[in-house]
Amino acid sequence: MKHTTVVVTGGEGFLGSFVMAALARASWCDRAIAIRSEEYDLRQKADVERMYDDHQPSVVIHLAGRVGGICANLDAPADFFYDNALMGIHVLHEAALRGVTKIVTIGSVCAYPDGLPVPFHEEHLWNGRPHASNEAYAIAKRMLLTQGDAYRAQYGLNAVHLILANLYGPRDHFDPEYSHVVPALVRKCVEAAETQQKSITLWGDGSAVREFLYVEDAAAAIVCAAESYDGAPPVNVGSGQVISVRDLASLVAEVAGYRGEIRWDAARPNGQHSRSMDTTRMQKVLKFTPSFELRDGLTRTVEWFRTYCVQAKATTMHRVFPVSV
Repeated sequence: MKHTTVVVTGGEGFLGSFVMAALARASWCDRAIAIRSEEYDLRQKADVERMYDDHQPSVVIHLAGRVGGICANLDAPADFFYDNALMGIHVLHEAALRGVTKIVTIGSVCAYPDGLPVPFHEEHLWNGRPHASNEAYAIAKRMLLTQGDAYRAQYGLNAVHLILANLYGPRDHFDPEYSHVVPALVRKCVEAAETQQKSITLWGDGSAVREFLYVEDAAAAIVCAAESYDGAPPVNVGSGQVISVRDLASLVAEVAGYRGEIRWDAARPNGQHSRSMDTTRMQKVLKFTPSFELRDGLTRTVEWFRTYCVQAKATTMHRVFPVSV
């Protein structure tokens, strides 16, 4: 691709900031523009039209969305569906009408059916309903793929869909109640270590199994797809690094220097029991291999959080933190 202007919705968010950095290193990208919610409310058709008018992109990477863990999804399922569905509908529709060269949309491993045998294969995405704990969000993510296929068929829109494993890394959201599993554990363990707590309590029984992908690896795969993948079939993007939440908690505690007891509140939900993805298609069509091992990525995340806490003078939380996955 030449003379390429790339718009990244959510370009200043957790994943978006790393995608912007990866685009800055990409020789094919002439200009990358991060779209901020303060400037454009992508739930509003008029704002999406204005975004396209202002920047005239040839490629769009659609990352913007409402995200959160189990607690957030259980508290506000309608908001998760409404916000994510509307953003996708407007951004894809206008991309097709304006002749955008390519749009890359981002799905989530949670969109796979509950009870599906692991590892998940892309062709099995529609073989059942997602887990009830985040079904509304998951269906909104599936809609991106369906809409992309429809607009490819009718308008010739080159819509590419990637399904990402659970992300983690620096700049994540570390809210103690609504974050995903890794940032929740990082904050809990770092603050417990600093205050020398004798024990911490986590949601669930720790038996859930997850695959984690470091955010820089996710960004690299997205930029790779934006440059070279033009297929309609969705592509799983994962690390192949699978671990139980119980073992993950022990690893985060070790990296964070927490030596106290880890207790589990089994009355709280675990979420979907097992999530891991087959990455054969990723390796074949993207020719992409993740670079970061889990321990290395967790070390970087803990170091970043410690620096962030010092700068932000974050207040130590003493209540039970949900481990949302």
